[in-house]
Amino acid sequence: MTTPDLGTRLRAWRHHLHRHPETAFAEELTSDYVAGVLTEMGYAVARGIGGTGLVASLTRGTSGRAVGLRADMDGLPIQEVPGRPHGSVHDGRMHACGHDGHLAMVLGAAAVLAEEGGFDGTVRMVLQPAEEPGRGAQAMLDDGLLERFPLDVLYGLHNLPGVPAGHLHTRAGGIMSSEDNFTIVVHGRGGHAARPEVVVDPLVVGAEIVLALQTVVARNVPPVLPAVLSCTGFETDGARNAIPSTVRITGDTRSFDPEVQELLERRIREVSTGIAGAHGARAEVTYTHEFSPTVNDPEVTERAVSAAVAALGADRVDGDCRPDMPSEDFGVFARHVPACFAFLGNGTEPGRGGTPLHSADYDLNDDILEAGVAYYLAVVRAEMPAS
Repeated sequence: MTTPDLGTRLRAWRHHLHRHPETAFAEELTSDYVAGVLTEMGYAVARGIGGTGLVASLTRGTSGRAVGLRADMDGLPIQEVPGRPHGSVHDGRMHACGHDGHLAMVLGAAAVLAEEGGFDGTVRMVLQPAEEPGRGAQAMLDDGLLERFPLDVLYGLHNLPGVPAGHLHTRAGGIMSSEDNFTIVVHGRGGHAARPEVVVDPLVVGAEIVLALQTVVARNVPPVLPAVLSCTGFETDGARNAIPSTVRITGDTRSFDPEVQELLERRIREVSTGIAGAHGARAEVTYTHEFSPTVNDPEVTERAVSAAVAALGADRVDGDCRPDMPSEDFGVFARHVPACFAFLGNGTEPGRGGTPLHSADYDLNDDILEAGVAYYLAVVRAEMPAS
């Protein structure tokens, strides 16, 4: 029996995974499927790490060095636009971020490494649950990932619509931002809409807070340091003829520097409580850290760029790309092991890779799968050259 060529296998894996999306920490079928594929290739597969996560390991030669390739497994609670042959069969769930493709690339690299070798050491496929809510990486670490499966270096990538297909972008230092969430509850004194003089109107207070928060980045954060502060929700308990008693403001912040994170939190608290107090109201602020910034190790990134140039060509590699303000759970891993995260262009035209992530009509561009595999093979073999 002839083994199908790599491109055929990549598309088959990707389309199967796309048809069966599962959301965070519920990736049971996905975990079963990829574990079966990797076991058949000859990998030692350990399951149940961080819930549905798994690690597949393969050793060649005598080196004690270990290199990890990480892929995320979860889909999103989005109803997919119908019409594709490989469309989701699970109502209200789809792979709208390309994690099906990330998994297929890692499976492709795993297949070639098992069949051809070309490395001296241990390669580990780290398949992570729950990237979308930013909880899966820590869950794997809490389950002893690095103690049970030591890693000298870890690589990962994410497809990126808007970048030419198969072009790889990365950079040393911060490449994806942190995400922090905040909730501000303004407590006033509600009453009849016809008697504003006897109330403490939290709507007015809340509106002033929202506007004042827009000055935090402009006037408190140094201009050379990226930061975003967005208010994204404004809710009250009022009625048409009643001034409310409370207003709830929600939002998030993005940054790369821990000192900027601290500054944003402090200023949100100061601005909110100060304005509320000036109006005779009271503000309660809740601030939570959801995603760590993804910070690439400079030495690992230098090796990654060299490997990418060798695999893809210098004209398809940008080793000093602009950082991006969305967040990635890979950042948690990168705090514990030298790591490099990269973007792989998904295409620029709608319907051919240019559709934005998290859209109901998004689909990973199958044409980039082999580029992802080539990059992964190059970094593994560069990190652990065969003797």
